[in-house]
Amino acid sequence: MFDLDLWREIFQSINKNRTRSLLSGFTVAFAILLFAVLFGLANGLQNTFSDAFNDDANNSIMIYSGMTTKANKGLQAGRRIQFKNEDYSYVKDEFKDEVQFITSRIYRNVTATFRNEKSSYSVRAVHPDHQYLEMTIMDQGRYINELDVQNHTKVAVIGRLVEEDLFLRTTALGKYINLDGIPYKVVGVFSDDGGDNEERLIYMPISTAQRLYGNTDYVDQINLTYNPEMNYDQAIAFGRTLTNKMKNRFDVAETDQRAIRIQNMAEGTKAVGQMTTALGFIIFVIGFGTLIAGVVGISNIMIFIVKERTKEIGIRKALGATPRSIVSIILIESILITAIAGYVGLLLGVGVLELAAPTLETYFIKDPSVQPSLIIAATITLILAGAIAGYLPAKKASQIKPIVALRDD
Repeated sequence: MFDLDLWREIFQSINKNRTRSLLSGFTVAFAILLFAVLFGLANGLQNTFSDAFNDDANNSIMIYSGMTTKANKGLQAGRRIQFKNEDYSYVKDEFKDEVQFITSRIYRNVTATFRNEKSSYSVRAVHPDHQYLEMTIMDQGRYINELDVQNHTKVAVIGRLVEEDLFLRTTALGKYINLDGIPYKVVGVFSDDGGDNEERLIYMPISTAQRLYGNTDYVDQINLTYNPEMNYDQAIAFGRTLTNKMKNRFDVAETDQRAIRIQNMAEGTKAVGQMTTALGFIIFVIGFGTLIAGVVGISNIMIFIVKERTKEIGIRKALGATPRSIVSIILIESILITAIAGYVGLLLGVGVLELAAPTLETYFIKDPSVQPSLIIAATITLILAGAIAGYLPAKKASQIKPIVALRDD
């Protein structure tokens, strides 16, 4: 049952000993503030790493061609390595158990027009699997399919911002868009988490681009995703095997780093995973140390408070107060101060992160935030620590005889 006199007495005690209460509260508030800021910064770094990989599948491998820089097998340096459709088929068939999705790419820049609107865009000619490598989100219609590739269909899938630029008074789906004088039917409109640049792209079937722009079977790049059941080490080993076989296929020296280059996301993902794990461990150690410092601070203050109130406890006992009521007053006062200070520390921590967020983006810390449940758990930990730290000396003091307590210096 709510005891009004008890609470009045607690607030009177807090008001009478403002310095002591403020010091107790400051210890808790600062510990929670520092705890919130540290974990907020850690989350901000993790958000930055996550955003860096959210545009493409995180198990992707990109194969680039270039110029040879070293002579090999009687062939001079300076040869241009050019991928073809047969190289795409080779990778697809040779590594069919290790490959999840695969596509070739051809890049072009075009001038796109629809009625009176005109603008320049980048075109990617691709296979249907490209949708899964790029993590393209279809808002309307469909993506490139296998029939489009087989039939060299003149269809296009345009980005959301392309539709906004050119189709001002109508929707793009089903309309014809003119790309460098050739009409293509818009069969889909997509969006992409990679940002505006990715949403100002146009996709078309790779076979269509090869027939219309040069009538060749050349491709600029081969992209794939490895089997997601592979761990990082297996994926990295697969990437090295792929590199070696492609170099052998084109008679490229093993030490030539420019003729055929492979970018394996597994390497970056593994490095980021190791970094975030190490960062999380460091933050945990620092945060745990902060809480320990807060616990020690509260414990010392509670011991001092109980010692300071020994005579008060003696008077209470002389007036008939039970040991339980004496302990309750001290503990409730401690818990109340700790809870209020913890809430203030939480507000200050969240406020600091909100104010610093725009500046922190410059240092690659995006959207620093902390889960309220984590801070609440830390505050409860401090409250329990303060309660335990205060209970033991309070219990001991409550058992002292009144005459002894009144004589205590």
